[in-house]
Amino acid sequence: MLYWFLKWVGLGPIMKLLWRPRVEGASSLPAAGPVIIASNHLSFIDSFFLPLMVRRRVTFLAKAEYFTKPGFAGWLSKRFFVGTGQVPIDRAGADAAKAALDTGLRVLTEGSMLGIYPEGTRSPDGKLYRGKTGVARLALASGAVVVPCAVINTDKLQPPGRLLPKLRPRPRLRFGAPLDFSGRTAEAGDRESERAVTNQIVEAIRLLSGQEYVDEYAADVKAKRGGPRAFGSS
Repeated sequence: MLYWFLKWVGLGPIMKLLWRPRVEGASSLPAAGPVIIASNHLSFIDSFFLPLMVRRRVTFLAKAEYFTKPGFAGWLSKRFFVGTGQVPIDRAGADAAKAALDTGLRVLTEGSMLGIYPEGTRSPDGKLYRGKTGVARLALASGAVVVPCAVINTDKLQPPGRLLPKLRPRPRLRFGAPLDFSGRTAEAGDRESERAVTNQIVEAIRLLSGQEYVDEYAADVKAKRGGPRAFGSS
């Protein structure tokens, strides 16, 4: 109930009024059945614009820290992320990747729509980075179609360290043609197949976004650069 209230009555109309997000290719999104929306990740605010502009409910896998902060602010944060369709994932443990994949697979098995960032974290500089193979594992194991998505301008609206987003430039979401891997479910668990499928998905995102591609993991680049983590980092 809270999800739909925020989407249609609360936060959604306000965001549409203030930022007027532009959407291209929304007809590419299937009206029913399991779907993975695979998007680039430029800003903390991406996870707000994406569910806002998609008619179906979109579930994202979010950092568990968003749900466990103490005090009233922590309670408010938890209610907000639960209400906007986020599912907490503990990324610190040895089984973190498996827990995330199991949760994502459950969402898809229920015939729902899952949002995922193949890069695994926000881009540190607006470039598109090497995808992690979790998106391919989910696609091959579930048979869900993958709809590539490019989020544009959100890094300019809310760069790392900025608490409140700017009002300009106008954000854009561009959806591409669905990628169907349902005939390749027997390849689930094969590392070469998962890498090939991941690369295909990331390339589709690159063509939509026009970003420069870097064949490194974004998390490794962030680790090399060091520095304190700012608000909006992920």
